[in-house]
Amino acid sequence: MSKPHIALIGMGLIGSSLGHALKKHDLAAHISGYARSPETRARALQLGFVDSVHDSAADASKGADIVFFNTPLSSIKPLAEEIIPVLDDHAILTDVGSVKKTVLDELTPLLQGRIHLVPGHPIAGTELSGPDAGFAELFDGRWCILTPSGDTSLIAVEEIAKLWRAMGSEVEFMEAGHHDLVLAITSHLPHLIAYNIVGTAAQLESDTRRDVIKYSASGFRDFTRIAASDPVMWRDIFIQNKEAVLEMLGRFSEDLTALQRAIRHGDGEYLENIFTTTRSIRKSVVEAGQDTDQPNFGRDQTPKN
Repeated sequence: MSKPHIALIGMGLIGSSLGHALKKHDLAAHISGYARSPETRARALQLGFVDSVHDSAADASKGADIVFFNTPLSSIKPLAEEIIPVLDDHAILTDVGSVKKTVLDELTPLLQGRIHLVPGHPIAGTELSGPDAGFAELFDGRWCILTPSGDTSLIAVEEIAKLWRAMGSEVEFMEAGHHDLVLAITSHLPHLIAYNIVGTAAQLESDTRRDVIKYSASGFRDFTRIAASDPVMWRDIFIQNKEAVLEMLGRFSEDLTALQRAIRHGDGEYLENIFTTTRSIRKSVVEAGQDTDQPNFGRDQTPKN
């Protein structure tokens, strides 16, 4: 395929970052965009990461070779139903969502035997949202997991893989159900815990809550960063990946009960063993290039004006 026409359906953090990355690396002949909000469409055009914006997903997708869904999971199926009738044969649908089996299950019956589907998930993001949050380097050195079904066109799969590699990502292939189980423990459960801890703090008596916020140490501060993520997106993730999340939540609850028992009975040996193991996991994450060993995880602490 020569440079494709690419449609971005949704232009928040990931959609705008895709646009910036595609522009930076000169990977598209034309980038069209759609968002529900007229303000978002106008801002996307002003920022320059799209070449045209449209007030319907179908209009944005006409003539597109590749369509990226960058929306909450619950929006993908109705958008696909709108878009597929206007697509040319052999166009490719892909997405960036954190749950993959649902995308395969819901979209495969809609493909009409002429459209290709290559679900994807870039393991990249921030707690920010909106078209101004995006930047071209978001995917540099990050994993992008692709979960096509076994009968998906290899040409289509390679087109999407090539595109992600050109935007700076390392590409991995994974079965959709396995992806959802892995992400349940690496992403979904940590977010659930963060929402719960910050929610607990929000319900404390006003004086205590004020001091918790005022004297937030790095642990609670990082939880608030995670808990500031898009609530609609995370609502959909927990609903659509509920089996895997509930399985990991059950394991976590059992381990938490064991820790509670150790604290109650003063079992220092058990606590030290657990903390030694978790410390080694942190070292492995850094060695795998998924974070940095700099203080505060290397996050910029320069005050923002």
